[in-house]
Amino acid sequence: MVNSIAFYPAFIALIFLVLSYFMVSLDFSETGKQIKAQMEWLKLKDATTARSIISVIAAGILSLTVFSFTMVMVILNQAASQMSNRVLDKLIGNRFQQIVLGFYIGTIVYSLFLLSAIRDIDSGIYVPALSTFLLIAFAIIDIFLFIYFLHYITQSVKYAVIINRIYKQTEKALKSTCRLSEEPLMVPTKDGSPVLTTKPGIFEGFNQSSLLHIAQEEDCVFSFMFTAGSYLLKGIPVLLVHPVNKALTNELKEKIIGHVLINDEESIDENFYYGFRQLTEVAVKALSPGINDPGTAVQSMRALAELLSYRVNHFPDNHIKDEQGNIRIITKEAPFENIFTACIMPIWDYGKEDRFVQQEMHHLLLQLQVQCNHPVISHLLVKVQSKISER
Repeated sequence: MVNSIAFYPAFIALIFLVLSYFMVSLDFSETGKQIKAQMEWLKLKDATTARSIISVIAAGILSLTVFSFTMVMVILNQAASQMSNRVLDKLIGNRFQQIVLGFYIGTIVYSLFLLSAIRDIDSGIYVPALSTFLLIAFAIIDIFLFIYFLHYITQSVKYAVIINRIYKQTEKALKSTCRLSEEPLMVPTKDGSPVLTTKPGIFEGFNQSSLLHIAQEEDCVFSFMFTAGSYLLKGIPVLLVHPVNKALTNELKEKIIGHVLINDEESIDENFYYGFRQLTEVAVKALSPGINDPGTAVQSMRALAELLSYRVNHFPDNHIKDEQGNIRIITKEAPFENIFTACIMPIWDYGKEDRFVQQEMHHLLLQLQVQCNHPVISHLLVKVQSKISER
């Protein structure tokens, strides 16, 4: 619920509604009358003028809201068509946009409630002057929010900004996962008892502390069979429990699978492979005939090269131990050559005829080869050099 795009706008609008009730009550209270008596400029005796001010502000902010978010949808649609719709999740769910929308809607709610509070009765005309002047202040704030919003939204959908955001998020997840300077030795595992998935979805990882606690309690070892980001069908073995003769009750299986994260959508924070794939998708989409934007593809390639440069020299620890130093959880991680092939080869397949892509690919591969003379890098470098020599 909190992650919903409508949560913050609805919450802020509710605050404005409560504020409007409080301000109208203050206006008609003895304290409010004393404040207006001491400050002559706060008096507003003409009900028609007050209604006109409130109506103009309500209509103006409503138009501002429609215009602002029509523009947002147009820009997001353009970004989705030219990059990838999977990069828009952070843009659509951006907190600042939700707060601006909430402030707009809140101002409209405040003005409508205020409009209903102006009454012509026998004892005189009741005009909530304090509330009206506060509404004017809100309208001025809305105008400045609109100006900043225009700047913010045009900056946030720039290709360089989106690519850099994906890169930073992936780099953070990569550094938190790959902390070893040497590749860990593989611990041989014997046959184990399988634990099956209870629903289809994307394997995102697991709750480490909870599974570690279960493994200690049951004196067993869990070994996962898939890398993070793998799509699993229902009823597929996701992990094995060792030793094989370990008695697995249905209750224990449910307890184990309850701490395995199988979601409908992927997250870079949980799975850094997804960040690699997003950058690849952006590059491939940019190289498609309908868009033909090699500059964006080159930016994505540079971000991928920086991430690969870190990954080739740092490794994830796929052995999770308990406090006594016993291995309790064994994860499956994609080796560097798999990540490199999955991310770089699609870009080369789409852009190998483009001079920009050829030159940048050659430049980046030479630098990666200096850091690590990996066979998969050398193999592609030979292909790139051969393609360039054909020109």
